[in-house]
Amino acid sequence: MLEENGRVVRVGSGSIWIEMIKQSACSSCSAQKGCGQSLLAKIGDGKRLEIQVDNPHQIDVAVNDQVTLGVGERSFLTASLLVYMLPLMIMFVVAVGVELAGFSEPKVILSAILGLAGGFLLTRFISGVISQNCSYRPVLLRRV
Repeated sequence: MLEENGRVVRVGSGSIWIEMIKQSACSSCSAQKGCGQSLLAKIGDGKRLEIQVDNPHQIDVAVNDQVTLGVGERSFLTASLLVYMLPLMIMFVVAVGVELAGFSEPKVILSAILGLAGGFLLTRFISGVISQNCSYRPVLLRRV
């Protein structure tokens, strides 16, 4: 289970709103000065994020309580593969298919772009469907 700490900002019936501060691991890395990733991480570092979490264990919490929430590793990996791999795989398959069909290079490039866009649309549809599945949503684990 992947865990993260946050602060309760609202309590509703069956769900709780948690405020988290986005932090990057780049600050503890020795290669941060020569790394492009640390530059990107600085853009979102320190921003506040509010998310709604389920409370399946009926843990009693109040506003401003510090809590730990979690999401399963399998769910996290599945969602990551969906977001990052599916559009690229569809782009690749469409482009190779058009290439093997004997079309010219500009049409292959256009089909790759259309395949990528279709992959993003399919990812959006699938993520909407699986977001209804409780295993893909964060849950409240305990009070800190």
